[in-house]
Amino acid sequence: MADEIRGVLFDIDDTLFDYTSSERTGLLGHLAAEGLLESFSSPEEAVALWRGIMEEEYTRFLRGELSFEEQRMVRVRRFLGRAIPDQEAWFGRYSALVTQAWAAFPDAAPVLEALAPHFKLGVVSNSSLQHQRTKLTTLGLLDHFGEAIVCSHEYGRAKPHPEIFLAGCELLGLPPGQVAYVGDKYDVDALGARAAGLRAFWLDRTGGSAVQEEGVTVIGSLEELVAALSPGRSTGDRAG
Repeated sequence: MADEIRGVLFDIDDTLFDYTSSERTGLLGHLAAEGLLESFSSPEEAVALWRGIMEEEYTRFLRGELSFEEQRMVRVRRFLGRAIPDQEAWFGRYSALVTQAWAAFPDAAPVLEALAPHFKLGVVSNSSLQHQRTKLTTLGLLDHFGEAIVCSHEYGRAKPHPEIFLAGCELLGLPPGQVAYVGDKYDVDALGARAAGLRAFWLDRTGGSAVQEEGVTVIGSLEELVAALSPGRSTGDRAG
């Protein structure tokens, strides 16, 4: 018989927080303000190029090849196709507009509030702790997690490595068999959590997945997570 789930660990970006929408809004607003939007054939081309570069350089950061700040500067140079006098200031103006557009998904706060009386809650994120704590504070979600937050930059291991998932379980004070993990990336989040012995939930908000792999539960919203975990039957305490 499977262990009773007593804790839930969450990814943040595009799971609790609508990263994709805020990034698009911030980037297009920034390019328009800088007089650069017409340099691209369409807004979609600009967003696709920026996201492609981000994925590549952020992966280098996660591998330890670049610092958090260095990957930002490399992204600017590659995106613009040249070095500019003050890349840090350019990225800062972009980041400010993205921050203005930050928003949690509508189901995030209600679901965390529903789960908190019954489960220990925490976060495992491929980012820096300061950045993600600032984000959760801005979104009004930090109090649900307290100190139960582990980030790859400080921990030294990134998802899908099993160790970072297990570190999250340790913060909750629970064995992995009693912890669920929820994230939007199939390979990184769902398969990584499953390999570490957690109960894996893949959040596919598009609803287009046909994945039916053993050990991975596909959900289309966080509300489906509440139903799947049946919190009324759990006696776990709130983390933090």
